[in-house]
Amino acid sequence: MNYDLFDNDNSGEYWTEGICDGAVVLRQFATNTAPELISVINLITQQSPFRHMKTTGGYTMSAALSGCGSLGWISDHAGYRYSAIDPTTGLSWPEMPAVLFELAQKAAAEAGYDNFTPDACLINRYKVGAKMSLHQDKDEQDFSAPIVSVSLGLPATFLFGGKQRSDKTIKVPLTHGDVVVWGGEVRKNFHGILPIKADSHLLLGEERINITFRVAG
Repeated sequence: MNYDLFDNDNSGEYWTEGICDGAVVLRQFATNTAPELISVINLITQQSPFRHMKTTGGYTMSAALSGCGSLGWISDHAGYRYSAIDPTTGLSWPEMPAVLFELAQKAAAEAGYDNFTPDACLINRYKVGAKMSLHQDKDEQDFSAPIVSVSLGLPATFLFGGKQRSDKTIKVPLTHGDVVVWGGEVRKNFHGILPIKADSHLLLGEERINITFRVAG
């Protein structure tokens, strides 16, 4: 694996690792801004509380969800989709803070995806034991834009697969401050998170927070 060091006055020193063509990890890219990210997430989730959504099959997701931006992702018996209204509050989703929007843009640009303008920011909270099964991000209207995914708190193992659920997956360890970006030919590849292992993090305790940016509308 080749490592390229960069300097970025927003994110500090970080390095990149390729997962496959079109997908990279920006190691420690968000570490320096993490305290501010956590602060704005706390404000967002006061307005739009974490909740455990159900799959179309009626199963409760182990990761809790909130979000911000003009669109938010929702799941219920009617299916998976984006909505301008948070069904829990009946209100619009909180506005996406500039610190989140700018981080997503910079991460996408570093990964080779310029002019990224996300309109949806999903915030997942993982407690110990929570996971995310293999799935595709395919509810968006425009697949030409990448996915930008920020990890905070407890470590996780990210699974990155292929076009079919049965395809072999690559296991990618993620730690606090890492950012994964993927797009192009691998934009709709299956991916997931293995169950979070028991541990404690200085800033988030026994939790992992994942912030995912998308162009949904």
